[in-house]
Amino acid sequence: MLFNSWPFVGLVLLSLGIYYLPFMRKWQVYVILAFSFLFYAYDSPWLLSLLLASALVNALASYGAMQGRQPRLYATVGVAVNLLLLALFKYGGLMASSFLSTEHGVGHLLYMIPLPLGISFYTFSGISLVVDAYKGKLDDASQEKVCLWEHVKRTFLYVCFFPKLLAGPIAKSRDFFNDIQTKSWKDINATFVFRALVTGYFLKMVIADNMKDFTFWMAYPYFELRGTGSLLLMLFGYAMQIFADFAGYSLIAIGVAALFGYRLPTNFNFPYISSSFREFWKRWHITLSQFLMEYLYISLGGNRKGKVRTYFNLLLTMMLGGLWHGAAWSYLVWGTFHGLCLVVERAVCGRRENCISLGNSLGARRISHVLSVVFVFLLVMFGWLLFVLSDFSQAIRYVQCIFGNFGKVAFIDPKLMPIAIYSFPVILYHLIYRFRKTVFVKRYIFRFDYMLYGLMLFLILTNSGSANAFVYFQF
Repeated sequence: MLFNSWPFVGLVLLSLGIYYLPFMRKWQVYVILAFSFLFYAYDSPWLLSLLLASALVNALASYGAMQGRQPRLYATVGVAVNLLLLALFKYGGLMASSFLSTEHGVGHLLYMIPLPLGISFYTFSGISLVVDAYKGKLDDASQEKVCLWEHVKRTFLYVCFFPKLLAGPIAKSRDFFNDIQTKSWKDINATFVFRALVTGYFLKMVIADNMKDFTFWMAYPYFELRGTGSLLLMLFGYAMQIFADFAGYSLIAIGVAALFGYRLPTNFNFPYISSSFREFWKRWHITLSQFLMEYLYISLGGNRKGKVRTYFNLLLTMMLGGLWHGAAWSYLVWGTFHGLCLVVERAVCGRRENCISLGNSLGARRISHVLSVVFVFLLVMFGWLLFVLSDFSQAIRYVQCIFGNFGKVAFIDPKLMPIAIYSFPVILYHLIYRFRKTVFVKRYIFRFDYMLYGLMLFLILTNSGSANAFVYFQF
């Protein structure tokens, strides 16, 4: 069920109507669970059983890790089951197509296994819960001698909560468990909800859904007939599109969760103003970055075992983070690319704010910052090619055409110019944040921001593109 669809709007309104009925206060968790199951079953009725099985395993494993006699065993089994589900259902087809025959036997069975929606996100939620339970990081109420049923109920809500179920944000279990309590309609922050939903739907429906009709021509073999300017413009447009798509989804999820009284963490913090790759990964898909940092990078040793080991840990973390994004080798290459950028940056620049340094004077620092932002953005932009073209050879061919088509065909196709128009709001969105402390922004933007939200709402109603699934649903 797409967030940008009428069935979803109907599901949210109906569930809210029941959720806040006075006599349903004691049953609020069950109301959300019922509608979460309906939400998931709408697209994957046969795979709902897998989600329920995963939630049950994580409930039992985390309960045993908290209160059992062999907590390490429970935690090990819980994490192993989550990784096994992810490996089988997400990467079974990739392994089969790469190393086995898909015509018959085991290879054929693995290749035919369906990819459940949101499996990456709900298995990561399960791992977070089990590990936090083992380490004693759940809130105090969860560590009391609560009955097994109460813990199972909380776990099912945490894993299956429909606003975050398919594509995050990845909420930490200790934060979410602490938020499970009776909710009241009067406690809703209406201004926060309105701003999150309007901005989210604007980014998704007006920017991303319209942009896809132009970046479509990046597909093979269409891009081979485009000029250098067109290829660069489409690549720039896709960078805007994927941000608008995923940041829009996250804001909608955060806004809908807030309607039910739950706080989901911020997932995007204006990533395209980053002046280093380290900063970029603190601003892009923040909850995934934090998950990989806490549960993988630090577990590998982090930066505590010397420079060489630190570089290895960084590279391995990003490689696995890249492969998490999709069952294709191009995602592994994408993760490796970002890992190498982080390693080189750390080796050359240390923890310096800007990738490029031209001196210590105020003017030199400002120029250095601008050049660093442009440099990081360009490398990130070219990295997105591996998302559009999952066949690595096609991504290489795209780059070859950027240089090889210069002068052979029209530099830029006028029909692609709407990309610039739909990119402008994303650029403006970042610039307003970047200069948020200036007098101009405070006086003329923030003071009249209600006009911007009114304009966005108007464009949602009048200029939305055709409905399309969120990019990260495939992960």
